This record gives sequence, structure tokens and C-alpha cells, in this order.
Amino acid sequence: MTGADVLLLALGLVAVGSGALVVASRHLVRAGLYLVVCLSAVAGMYLVLSAELVAWVQVLIYVGAIVVLLLFAVMLTRAPIGASTELDRPGWAAALVGGGTGLGLTLLLVNAYRWTSVELPAPGNAERIGTEIFSSWVLPFEVLSVLLLSALVGAIVLSRHDIGRQNPGADNASDADGGGRRDAEGRR
Repeated sequence: MTGADVLLLALGLVAVGSGALVVASRHLVRAGLYLVVCLSAVAGMYLVLSAELVAWVQVLIYVGAIVVLLLFAVMLTRAPIGASTELDRPGWAAALVGGGTGLGLTLLLVNAYRWTSVELPAPGNAERIGTEIFSSWVLPFEVLSVLLLSALVGAIVLSRHDIGRQNPGADNASDADGGGRRDAEGRR
């Protein structure tokens, strides 16, 4: 085992452990912070594999944008910050889903490659990947940015309780006598 293998194994254990804590946590904010640790460990694995661009995209998009959006949504919608009984779920269900997903992915990879060695292409560089992304894949990135913006605006609208309500103490007397504005003493 080389040093890179040991580092990949350690980062993988951190990612799996923090991912399990995301699912098992009863605190919504702590679950978001455990998600930051999990996604950062995945970015570290990309760095060990010499995929620097993918690692920084992982940090910027997932750790930076998605988790911040999640925490803003929690704060804006006034979700419970402390431990919540609504987040209780049986541990066996999470283990069953996680184990089934892991087994399915393992069977998929074994069936796809049949333990044969695969020739890897020459490593790409950031310039070539950037040219491909920003020439062919600009539209999906822009659609994703509009989606994230609309989610943030939706969270703000949901958190504002005064939007759409009329003032219950106001009477419609001004409409009955021809409308118009009145000052504090009732004069027009």
C-alpha cells in the first residue's frame, strides 16, 4: 500500500462516517455541518487522485453553494435548530437503504468491468476541461444557477409571514366615501 492508498482510505472513512452522521443526527444544523465534512472529504479524495479541477468544483459548488443554501433555508424558514423528534427515523431503515445502495453499486461495477484492467486516457488539463465546460455545457450551468436563485427567493417568500396579508385593523371607509388618502387626524 502506498501513501496515496492510505490517504484515500482515511478520507473514505471520514466521508462514510460523516455521511452516516448526516443521516443519524437529530439536529438539522449539525446534519448540514456533517454534510460539509463529508463533501470536503470527497474533494480531498479528488485531490489525491490528481483531479484538482473536480476537487475545487466540489468545494465551490457543493460545499460552498449547496450547503450554504441549505443553512439559509433552515434559518429563513425558522426550522427547529435544536434536536427535533420529527427527524426520528429507525436506524435499520438507513442501514438497509445504504447497504442496498452499496451492494447495487458494487454489483454494477463488477458486472461492468469483470475485474479487467482498463487503459486510462492521458490526463486532461484544466484548460481543456474549462474550454469544454464553457463551450458545450454553459446552458446547464446557467439553468442550475437560475434554479438555485429561485430556491433562495422561495425560501425568503416562505419565511415572510407578512406577504399576502392585509392589515386587519384597517377599515374600508376611505373606499366608501370616494377614496383618497387621509392623514393622522382623518383629513384628506
